[in-house]
Amino acid sequence: MQFSERVGYIVWVSDLKAARTLEKYGSVHYMSRKMHYVVMYMNADRADETVRNMQRLSFVRRIERSYRNEIKTEYTQGVPDKTRFYSL
Repeated sequence: MQFSERVGYIVWVSDLKAARTLEKYGSVHYMSRKMHYVVMYMNADRADETVRNMQRLSFVRRIERSYRNEIKTEYTQGVPDKTRFYSL
């Protein structure tokens, strides 16, 4: 089974009840009730078209792309760990 490339977006909304309709544009990962935003993922090949359609919705304030998958998560041990010298 081949998984398609996914892209994350943060959608700032004015109405959380209406934000439930965003599920038809992609998979909703998280909805913040306090700060009024939705974290969602969608297919990368149709992301531009989907974002244009979502911006037309009346409850969408702005849409930001998430760069979480582009952040380096592999770390090197370039600097020696000094915590072992100060242990009890």
